[in-house]
Amino acid sequence: MSDDASPPSAALPAATPALSSAPLATAQQQLARAVEILGYDAGLHEVLATPRRELRVAVPLRRDDGRVQVFTGYRVQHNISRGPGKGGLRYAPGVDVDEVRALAMWMTWKCAVVDVPYGGAKGGVTIDPHAHSASELERVTRRYTSEIMPIIGPERDIMAPDIGTDERTMAWVMDTYSVNHGFTIPAVTTGKPLAVGGSLGRPTATSQGVVHTARAALRADGVELSEVSAAVQGFGKVGSHAARLLHEAGTRVVAVSDEHGGVRRDDGLDVPALLDHVQRTGSVTGLPDADPVTNADLLALDVDLLVPAAVEGVLDGETAARVKARWVVEGANGPTTGEGDRVLAERGVVVVPDILANAGGVVVSYFEWVQANQAYWWTEGEIAERLEQRMLASHASVAALAHAESVTLREAAMTIGVRRVAEAHLIRGLYP
Repeated sequence: MSDDASPPSAALPAATPALSSAPLATAQQQLARAVEILGYDAGLHEVLATPRRELRVAVPLRRDDGRVQVFTGYRVQHNISRGPGKGGLRYAPGVDVDEVRALAMWMTWKCAVVDVPYGGAKGGVTIDPHAHSASELERVTRRYTSEIMPIIGPERDIMAPDIGTDERTMAWVMDTYSVNHGFTIPAVTTGKPLAVGGSLGRPTATSQGVVHTARAALRADGVELSEVSAAVQGFGKVGSHAARLLHEAGTRVVAVSDEHGGVRRDDGLDVPALLDHVQRTGSVTGLPDADPVTNADLLALDVDLLVPAAVEGVLDGETAARVKARWVVEGANGPTTGEGDRVLAERGVVVVPDILANAGGVVVSYFEWVQANQAYWWTEGEIAERLEQRMLASHASVAALAHAESVTLREAAMTIGVRRVAEAHLIRGLYP
């Protein structure tokens, strides 16, 4: 099945779909700007803005104490013109359908920017994973997978971990899907444990991509990572590894934070000691020989490089006006709002956008999917080399377009991603 709309025409006004709340509004504004640059017509804009398929499901859970509680789950497939849907599964109390729509849309452009043959998808369950035992989360995962099973699969939609989920969650998804089909199908998820078909290099892939693009952005200005200071907001799967990799590259990491608070040390944190502290205590707070800092104040620290790696919308018009960093490299999805983007651009801050900066995860997810389909596994060195090549080539394409057209890196990345999706859509045509 394929879609089409009228061919692009600069003579027709671009549509402006109704904007929703925070992340979705930001995603739609970014798309509207790319459509304006590309000169696409209203019909094509509407197709690109509209999710292809959405599923909302009830997820009943029998708690460990015997009580029954019902949660809501979502799976949104934004666009599948370039290949099967690809996107994470998020467990968080604030998950709603608009957030999932935004994340699925960003995944569409992200896959296209780094030229992997996927469309964009995303899933989520509105649940606080910290309030549930491992056995309860397993039951939630298996029931959610069973409910959305008709629309997922290695050729349809491939899941990966996101906030609140991990490689164990992906093993549960893969097992549930496989049991219902009667044989093992490792390619239905990525980010799995190595023992059940995961890939070497996947746990740190997103962070590796952040550091590769940060290095490229700094070198474009004649600066090396070893010459700068950095702050990292968010110390989860992305931020913690990014901080470690930056530290190993010689960057002076002066501050980090998580949901409980942050710590700073102006002459540089001992990142290995910090990682040990988090392993013991569960938070960066309370690190010896470091001062406390709030998440909001971390964004405004006098550092060279800022890595927002937590959640969406932290850099709005107000917080962006306080940023002192020269480079912002987005480890999280959608950390900068439209107004925040405008403020940072006016102040000359270089923003490496999320759909490029944090695409290392989907690149290595693609590698894992290929390996699973072939039942042939690559070495860690092969994966690292191929990831670096893909990230640097993608950054070079985005930077070249930004320079040629005098647009921001985000506008250039969005233009490349949207154009590739639109081309596939138009070539396939509209059915019936």
